[in-house]
Amino acid sequence: MARYVCQICGYVYDPQKGDPDNGVAPGTPFEKLPDDWTCPVCGAAKSDFAPE
Repeated sequence: MARYVCQICGYVYDPQKGDPDNGVAPGTPFEKLPDDWTCPVCGAAKSDFAPE
């Protein structure tokens, strides 16, 4: 599973870790994140992420 990086702040979404603080279980691929998911650091939209 690919990691994705926020083009605004540099946060890396790692699917192995998920985003448990925001209800995303470990093992969730970036493509399966809800469309309204935002960067937990800066609040950027999912569309502001690119593959690492």
